[in-house]
Amino acid sequence: MAIFWFFAALAAMGVLSCGLQLWSIRSYTKGRVSAAAGHLPPVSILKPLKGLDDNLFDNLESFCKLDYPEYEIIFALQDRNDLAFKVAEKIKRRYPDRGISIVVQRCEEGLNPKVNNLIPAYRKSKHEYILISDSNVCVRKEYLGQIMARMGEPGVGLVTNPVEGVGARSLGSVFENLHLNSFVMGGVCFLDKFMKMPCVIGKSMLLRKADLEAVGGLHGVKDVLAEDYMIGKKIAETGKKVVLCGFPVQTVNHYWSLKRFMNRHTRWGKLRWRIGGARYLTELFLNAVFMSAMPLVILGPSVRTLALALSACILKIAADFYTGETLGSRMNPLLYLLAPVKDMLIGFAWFVPLVSNTVVWRGNRYIIGRDSALSECPETGMAALIYHDSPEYREVNAK
Repeated sequence: MAIFWFFAALAAMGVLSCGLQLWSIRSYTKGRVSAAAGHLPPVSILKPLKGLDDNLFDNLESFCKLDYPEYEIIFALQDRNDLAFKVAEKIKRRYPDRGISIVVQRCEEGLNPKVNNLIPAYRKSKHEYILISDSNVCVRKEYLGQIMARMGEPGVGLVTNPVEGVGARSLGSVFENLHLNSFVMGGVCFLDKFMKMPCVIGKSMLLRKADLEAVGGLHGVKDVLAEDYMIGKKIAETGKKVVLCGFPVQTVNHYWSLKRFMNRHTRWGKLRWRIGGARYLTELFLNAVFMSAMPLVILGPSVRTLALALSACILKIAADFYTGETLGSRMNPLLYLLAPVKDMLIGFAWFVPLVSNTVVWRGNRYIIGRDSALSECPETGMAALIYHDSPEYREVNAK
């Protein structure tokens, strides 16, 4: 009986946390500011590219249609043979007056492949304000004016945005978008609103070059996995504000496999474990669906255990549906029935970071340490033997 009430209490805490996250999302997305007026400084938009993301052409094109007086776009690649290069060229030809540059340069100054992409683009950028944005991001025309309005507030050093997942056409992408629009967005908005802990999202970061250089520039984060988090942390330590703009950007996820979904979130879990430490433990305890299922597994089926699990599932489905409606999501309402399945998978994935410290990103394999510091995975010794028997090793060698 004690076991049942223990997990019931954790499930109730998870439901309460979900409600607070939903409230946070609603308060941010309904509290958008007026676009910046008066003099609008020019901006350099840095877009690191690698491979063909879902909806890549439309994603990049959306940045050519921004309602903003002056900005340049710099597409950065490591190799002309990258399939994204042809897409970037097509965009440049279609918008010859938009100030688009394509930088192709092999850069291996650090272990973070995204930062290696960004360093040559940063060197070429000509404006004081820079916007770093991932290739799988699609935005509306008001986007740049909205974030510049926040940047213009006193003491602000960095502006970031919550991320909304859209466009799911496979089971893995449905799970990805459900998770982005609930746990990820909810967590970001909750931490900022209630805990005063801004969480920087690398898919959208607007800042000044002077502020970035003051904390070591891109070279200062070339050997960490969470370069976005570390940039935000360093800027906040200088006394500048890191703010969350209530204008979500969209990340388009069409065709994700279940394996890709699980790999992404075990990697993100390892990142949060190495950064947050004991705070990472709360993620499992606040997973209402997973906690509500434990009495059913431990004590077996009964009216009480089934009622607890079913209640948590219904509440989570309702919360995710309401969040989707708040965001204006076009997801088929029936797909929200998969939310409890997704939460169970995330619950199992939560344990992986406790026993594995290797990550695979863009075909590279690393050991992740404190504050997401990266080091190369050794080719010899016990660590190598463990790694060679891991799913991460099979993923790299299958490429």
